[in-house]
Amino acid sequence: MIKVVLDNMKDFVSKQDFDAVNAAIPTAHEILAAKTGAGADFTGWYDWPERFDKDEFARIKAAAKKIQSESKVLVVVGIGGSYLGARAAIEFVTSPNYNLIHKDTPEIYFAGNNMSADQLNEIISIIGDRDFSVNVISKSGTTIEPALAFRVLKKLLIAKYGEKQANARIYATTGKKDKGLRHLANVYGYETFNVPDDIGGRFSVLTAVGLLPIAVAGVDIDAMMNGAAIAMKELSVRSMDNAAWQYAAARQALQRSGKVTEIMAAYEPRYHYVSEWWKQLYGESEGKQQGGIFPASVDLSSDLHSMGQYIQEGRRNIFETVMDIENTASELKISEDPDNIDELNFAAGMSMNYINHQAMAGVVIAHVDGGVPNIKIKLPDNSAKTFGYLVYFFELACGISGYVQGINPFDQPGVEAYKKNMFALLGKPGYEEIREKLLGRI
Repeated sequence: MIKVVLDNMKDFVSKQDFDAVNAAIPTAHEILAAKTGAGADFTGWYDWPERFDKDEFARIKAAAKKIQSESKVLVVVGIGGSYLGARAAIEFVTSPNYNLIHKDTPEIYFAGNNMSADQLNEIISIIGDRDFSVNVISKSGTTIEPALAFRVLKKLLIAKYGEKQANARIYATTGKKDKGLRHLANVYGYETFNVPDDIGGRFSVLTAVGLLPIAVAGVDIDAMMNGAAIAMKELSVRSMDNAAWQYAAARQALQRSGKVTEIMAAYEPRYHYVSEWWKQLYGESEGKQQGGIFPASVDLSSDLHSMGQYIQEGRRNIFETVMDIENTASELKISEDPDNIDELNFAAGMSMNYINHQAMAGVVIAHVDGGVPNIKIKLPDNSAKTFGYLVYFFELACGISGYVQGINPFDQPGVEAYKKNMFALLGKPGYEEIREKLLGRI
């Protein structure tokens, strides 16, 4: 279903680097599949498309229908992997303008992914007097950004509906242990869904974390899981014909050759949040021990008018991964203009999709000629099935790539550093000693 094209990167990598990486790929996949590598406790996503909880899956679809029937707005409260995957799926499969054009399902807004009063107040204003529900997503329930937003929205629900009805409009996706958000849900009777203990947040889009809001948006989650299951089967092949092997090997070989920044480039706006999800997946997984490939992204052709100059002639430590969606959701043809002031009559009769693909081809050639290696990943369409396949593809390639790099791709110890400082500066009990040290530095 997904094809990886490496023709425009091989000349930038030495045979020695390619051979070394290719030799390491089979072992990396094997220890991932056997769950014997570093971070193996968080590799539950590997066989998830085969073993996901079918009873919970049915409850997710039932809850989605309930939300659709009684609410005009769903607010999804979560940060990082607790919202990026869902937003990526909704915009990829439906539209970046989902809230404006899909009137048969609730509008969906994402809160708790920052600490901006402006944004949260705007969401509250958008809700207005309309009926709404909240899906709060947090493994612990104590992550500060979603916890603050949930506190505000819970108060708003109670003021509007009373405590009993408000509790019936709250859906908590959280860890199974009876603490934090799970404890709160048990006390107040929120409907709950599970964040699997063996799946980290950035790998969780195909669990209840992503599936509930995606289903509320009317996306076919059966097709999505089917796409992931097909990927799991097809990408289990132990050979360099495996697309995940090809992608993992290419980027690791490029890293060894000094290309340490990967720019994901997409030519459809609906792909924007897939890039955002991908940046977390690879950045948090590989940014260890002062190494790893830095993940960045551009929206093309828009960013050719801002970042194009740098990509063409800036530092030569970058490579591009171009996402090519071969068949778009709609089509539009260019007509003849009798005045031809814009001098574009040569394009009359051409489709926008054709023009977009020729622009892509021209840009790729220019960037390769300018010293920027290029990996192309071809997707057949923007269907739910393709999205499910794509998620599994990137997750598998990420795990393999991390093991080839020699790190644990499933932890994120560096994330805790800023939290300690933030809690200390806010005066959280237990952080007094750190607070005293920090006050002189701000």
